Amino acid sequence: ILSAAEAVARIPDGTTVACSGLVGAGHPEALTAALEERYKKDSSPNGLTLVYAAGQGDGGSRGLNHLAHAGLLKRVIGGHWNLAPRLGHLALADDIEAYCLPQGVICQLFREIAAHRPGVFTKVGLNTFIDPAHGGGRLNKKTTEPLVERVQLDGEDWLRFRTFPIDVGLIRGTRADRAGNLTMEREGLVGEVLPIAQAARNHGGLVIAQVESISDQPASPHAVRVPGMLINALVVAAPGEHDQTFAEPFNASYVEAGRAVAPEPMPFSERKIIARRVLREIAPGSIVNLGIGMPEGVVPVAAEEGRLDKFTLTLESGPIGGMPAGGLSFGCSAHPEAIIDQPAQFDFYDGGGLDVAVLGAVTIDAEGSVNISALGDRFAGVGGFVNIAQNARKVIFCCPFRAGGLAVDAIDGQIKIQTEGRHCKFVKQIPQVAFHGPSARGRGQEVFYITERVVFRLGDHGLDLIETASGIDVENEICAQMEFRPNIAHPKPMPAECFRKD
Repeated sequence: ILSAAEAVARIPDGTTVACSGLVGAGHPEALTAALEERYKKDSSPNGLTLVYAAGQGDGGSRGLNHLAHAGLLKRVIGGHWNLAPRLGHLALADDIEAYCLPQGVICQLFREIAAHRPGVFTKVGLNTFIDPAHGGGRLNKKTTEPLVERVQLDGEDWLRFRTFPIDVGLIRGTRADRAGNLTMEREGLVGEVLPIAQAARNHGGLVIAQVESISDQPASPHAVRVPGMLINALVVAAPGEHDQTFAEPFNASYVEAGRAVAPEPMPFSERKIIARRVLREIAPGSIVNLGIGMPEGVVPVAAEEGRLDKFTLTLESGPIGGMPAGGLSFGCSAHPEAIIDQPAQFDFYDGGGLDVAVLGAVTIDAEGSVNISALGDRFAGVGGFVNIAQNARKVIFCCPFRAGGLAVDAIDGQIKIQTEGRHCKFVKQIPQVAFHGPSARGRGQEVFYITERVVFRLGDHGLDLIETASGIDVENEICAQMEFRPNIAHPKPMPAECFRKD
């Protein structure tokens, strides 16, 4: 049982450190903050490789932003970068080696590392920027070593994500007993704490666990998520360094059964139009994943229409059922039916378990490929997007038709573009492919692109325009606002109820 400073003082130079958590949930804030303080004081440790599956940060200074020092880090392998912009700045400046790999692959990679197997073999990432044929997930010129390779198995192309030793695991739980057994009863997610601990332990490494408290009472065996035999050091976090999420000190609904309280109705906007149209694509009984941002609008709209209990919402972090939280509490769900570990959730997703995935899009090209990760002045990363988009039976990308200052209104069921968006979303060429349209057609996926004024479907020759909003001029307000011309046959009107002002 050590202080945070004493525990991180045991981390040697040049080691590979794995860290658990998603956004602020499950992140060991006391440990990463102490590691930063040690480096600022002693310029040690240095030359670390940081590995994490889900993005961990608040877009400012917390989470993995603590570790964003060029001397402290040599290499970063992460699933999502947007919430740790300080890491992104190091990558953009070529101060570190930087990789972006799918969140689901990285959390499964921890299991393969623990078992000393040769890698994760998967089709996730084929024909995207993660494929070695298109960069192998490398984000800058300084990054040269290939971590992903194409292999042939039974006459088919697969990707092999190579394993490597984990030397240090930084994990978090709620309580530990005197034997070090870790429970997570107040955590909004389980994440990948067990495989990280097993991976570090099986490579002769160090496992440090942050907890709220240590109990003299032995933990219930069924409640233990990480057995004490795997843990080298326990750190009791100081107040404010073990909040349940970066937005909330503790929200009981994230760990208790019950019925979620419906959110406030969403005011009328292009976002509500899109959410209403998306909702029509979700059949009763569906198992659904909603991405962060625009897709989150489906929750209040479904609640408003009395349909929230007609399908099951899931999160890649592990919660099943309930109402997903947003913002800096993303990754938790209010009154979930179950919370499973993150690698198991991605096993389900990768195997085609999702009926519907509702995801955002930054830019989209004529063949239906989607960029969500390259944002010009920063690296966003893909998180679980590649796993989810590539394997869901139906994929719905939702976004405003144009971005940047768009304002719309509706009068008598007809949409009016009051101020056109400054930025084109449907472009000739996207800078980074995170979803490959032609591959989706080959897999037989059903793919839609839903905006406030037009709905496209992925067809044999790219985007087919299938619906337009009443009051929209197809040539001037759709085709002239795109960088390519979609396939237009006989589009239907978008449902009138999408444009109600109530």
